[in-house]
Amino acid sequence: MAHVLTRSLDRSATVFLIVVAAVGVLIPLSNLLLPAGSMLQVPTYLVALFGKYVCYAILALAIDLIWGYCGILSLGHGAFFALGGYAMGMYLMRQIGSRGVYGNPVLPDFMVFLNYPKLPWYWHGFDMFWFAALMVILVPGLLAFCFGWLAFRSRVTGVYLSIITQAMTYALLLAFFRNDFGFGGNNGLTDFKDILGFNVQADGTRAALFALSCLALIFGFLICRVVVTSKLGKVLIAVRDAESRTRFLGYRVESYKLFVFTLSACMAGVAGALYVPQVGIINPGEFAPGNSIEAVIWVAVGGRGTLIGAALGAVVVNYAKTVFTSGPLAPYWLFMLGALFILVTLLLPRGIIGTFNAWWEPWKAQRMTANAESAAREDGISEPNPAE
Repeated sequence: MAHVLTRSLDRSATVFLIVVAAVGVLIPLSNLLLPAGSMLQVPTYLVALFGKYVCYAILALAIDLIWGYCGILSLGHGAFFALGGYAMGMYLMRQIGSRGVYGNPVLPDFMVFLNYPKLPWYWHGFDMFWFAALMVILVPGLLAFCFGWLAFRSRVTGVYLSIITQAMTYALLLAFFRNDFGFGGNNGLTDFKDILGFNVQADGTRAALFALSCLALIFGFLICRVVVTSKLGKVLIAVRDAESRTRFLGYRVESYKLFVFTLSACMAGVAGALYVPQVGIINPGEFAPGNSIEAVIWVAVGGRGTLIGAALGAVVVNYAKTVFTSGPLAPYWLFMLGALFILVTLLLPRGIIGTFNAWWEPWKAQRMTANAESAAREDGISEPNPAE
């Protein structure tokens, strides 16, 4: 296993992992150990905000895995993100117990308000963390497997696949908006108290959640790198570039696409589960098709098919969103986001990291050639003269 990981990491990937690990350690330590008001102290609200960015980066990795390396443009990955978030939210709601507004030890407040006679069957088990953690992966993965099996077996590709993924997330949006489905309706799930016995509002808990999010980003990045640098990854790229030819060569294209689509959905579910306790709420708005489209923009801005670029794009775009939605430009943010996508498509079609690599690699090759020629001259080796 160690050999596989070492083989899949290059210099840029190693630097990325070191940076994420350093951030995951230094920011929580700065928040907990340095006195408030210190220049280097990171306030608790920023720890939660940065944690949200990291969760978005995991979601962007999941999308880049299927879009950048397999050519599957999903406009519904926000659904898998939201399902993972709801699974964690259900666990957090069960932890409230009698501390809710109505004091019911079993039913969440919205169920008491709506006169539920008993807890719905699909809420059972969510009082146990291990069960909720299993559902965080199983529910999005099972939905992606069933959806992908039907779509890929029918050979639905291109824009048609993108449309039906968007239809899927919109259908879930409408379903979760209904109060009688037992998920809190329009208000969703909120007013969380504890996670594993720790207060979710405490500084230490928020710092731990941020560090855990960084660890999940590292783990997700390693999984993606192992996949894309293996023989499986070569087949995925072949499917992206020439699906018909790959099928003609004897590969079961549908199986490869189904595997990577399911894996990507599970990663999105983990991102949603880590997102909810740091934000403090999950509601049907997370299923909005616009959220899935925005996540695709993160990947395009950072660089499709680079992994590092996807994570960077998620952080950059969401930081810009935080800055521009808190000032006089707030009403125009969506226009700015659309303009950013158009400009990146026209001027930087490979994204930030892809464009950087396109400039860096020729310069690096030229420099290596110049160094080799210089070393040869110093050793007294020169090119043979054709006239001799």
